[in-house]
Amino acid sequence: MPKFDQNRAPIQSALAEFEKNRVVPFDVPGHKRGKGNPELTEFLGQRCMSLDVNSMRPLDNLCHPVSVIREAEELAADAFGAGYAFFMVGGTTSAVQAMVFSASKRGEKIILPRNVHRSVINAMVLCGAIPVYVNPEVDKRLGIALGMSVSDVEKAIKDNPDAKAVLVNNPTYYGICSDIRAITELAHQNNMLMLADEAHGTHFYFGEGLPLSAMAAGADMASVSMHKSGGSLTQSSFLLTGKKVNSGRVRQIINLTQTTSGSYLFMSSLDISRKNLAVNGREIFGKVTRLADYAREEINQIGDFYAYSKELINGDSIFDFDTTKLSVNTVDTGLAGIEVYDILRDDYDIQIEFGDMGNILAYISVGDRERDIERLVGALSEIRRRYKKDKNGMLISEYIPPHVITSPQEAFYADKESVPLEDGRGRICSEFVMCYPPGIPILAPGEEITDDIIRYIKYAKEKGCFMTGAEDMSIDRLNVLR
Repeated sequence: MPKFDQNRAPIQSALAEFEKNRVVPFDVPGHKRGKGNPELTEFLGQRCMSLDVNSMRPLDNLCHPVSVIREAEELAADAFGAGYAFFMVGGTTSAVQAMVFSASKRGEKIILPRNVHRSVINAMVLCGAIPVYVNPEVDKRLGIALGMSVSDVEKAIKDNPDAKAVLVNNPTYYGICSDIRAITELAHQNNMLMLADEAHGTHFYFGEGLPLSAMAAGADMASVSMHKSGGSLTQSSFLLTGKKVNSGRVRQIINLTQTTSGSYLFMSSLDISRKNLAVNGREIFGKVTRLADYAREEINQIGDFYAYSKELINGDSIFDFDTTKLSVNTVDTGLAGIEVYDILRDDYDIQIEFGDMGNILAYISVGDRERDIERLVGALSEIRRRYKKDKNGMLISEYIPPHVITSPQEAFYADKESVPLEDGRGRICSEFVMCYPPGIPILAPGEEITDDIIRYIKYAKEKGCFMTGAEDMSIDRLNVLR
């Protein structure tokens, strides 16, 4: 048998063998294979509860794997072309945090785009790293932030030669990809680590004709949301490391924050999903791409909606585009993306991934069917007919360049006071404000509150965006530095 037989799923096999033995449990979890919580067992199913078990010798231990989990991680590394692959059961947030913690410590710099997920800046709050933001270009028609220009990264490196790492989104929520190979080469030439947030790029490793993956580009670390396009259970992810990275040290970092009670439901879902993608990924993502292309073609025939794709590519800030992403601009209908999102759910029983000021994203996966696409297209056509209005006065920009005054950690832990939103003008914010999804901060700790930001927050609230991050959940008040 080859060393890496991708048809194997070691954790699944170990759990199946464990089930046969009918072991009497005098360990945790306290529901004792479901017997102690009949209502939950009825809701989730006996099989699920039987496999919700604790670490033990036959099943290995996530914090210090030596048998079946280690074999499963090695199989995952082989499938992704990585030096090592860590099973992460705290979501991709925990993988992002481990990347940032591994690359930097208090007072050290990381070069990154500002349109990162909140988990990146959260990690800096915790470890004290200093962000050096590369402000992305903005597509004024679509109102979205693009990728990082290579020349802008080069300038940031030149101005900050002491930075420890460069981080890139691969891709953004909307499907935009930077030139990750060129940026990786720049980072390495200047003795910096290359980190990639690939929360939305699992399929890059297995599909054909898709953008370059971080590991193929030579990156040092990548956080991969297996549960998004990879088919595993929500909250399960991989942290990939390059072949030159000290995996033992990275595991120590992971164990600072990851649970010591790793869920075998999550781990087995990662194991089985990796097997599925390694064996069938090309076929799976070929189907997904065809469905997304079909949807784009149909939506663009409706009028006013614009489902964008590779025609945006400019060779730099849009180096490539992920065609599995069905990103649709709604501005010409006179409707904000969040308004279309709400109408689809409330009137048509269609739940899409998110809506923002000017765009919606429908996440296409192998679980979708052509008739599901046709239902979405039909609903959008009706929405245009029923709800189209004048687009004058719409606020479409999704990215406001920040005025960074102090580090996220210093601002978050500093003495603060709560002030009304309007009175925050010119003050330094000590908390986050963001629409979720996508979870990209409008404000992060340490940034100045400007007129543009206040206007954006008020407009987003008016349109019904789900806003999070601040202590005052209504976002009527903000915490600012004294």
